[in-house]
Amino acid sequence: MSNFPVLDAQTAPEASKAVLAKTQKGYGFVPNLYGVLAQSPAAVEAYSAIAAAYEKTDLNPVERQVVLLTISAENACHYCVAAHSTVAQMVKAPPEIVDALRQEKPLPDAKLDALRTFTLAVVKNRGWVDPAQLDAFYAAGYQPRHVLDVLTGLSLKTLSNYTNHIVETPLDEPFKPNAWSRTESAA
Repeated sequence: MSNFPVLDAQTAPEASKAVLAKTQKGYGFVPNLYGVLAQSPAAVEAYSAIAAAYEKTDLNPVERQVVLLTISAENACHYCVAAHSTVAQMVKAPPEIVDALRQEKPLPDAKLDALRTFTLAVVKNRGWVDPAQLDAFYAAGYQPRHVLDVLTGLSLKTLSNYTNHIVETPLDEPFKPNAWSRTESAA
């Protein structure tokens, strides 16, 4: 991790500072993930751009968190599961949904579980989704555009989950109440 310090507005490359300032304004703090990504202006800009685009998808705020938590738990990303558990709570996701996602279990809401199941199929099969899985996703009320929305979330989480695995990004104070490990989901 010594090769990957968490940078801030004073220590980041000049080309990363605008993204960090925007992030500070939006979150009220700069999450450590952004501080790590700031070492590469291209990486922090890409993450910020994909995150902004993902907010514009046709998935509602709870559905977006279902996708991001599903991917992050499947990838065993301790940082992102904690962060997105916090965000899910902020967008008023039902606690039983957040708990089930953190435990990698089926969701008590059929439509959200179809979203979780489809997202898992995409991740586990690296995009090679069985037509029956796609049909089940559509039968739950989703459309082809939602497939692309899930892929946008996957793009976002691939960048962050893999970064966090390599870097071992330290968990921010606001996310610590939702700290997570794969052993929690196995319990």
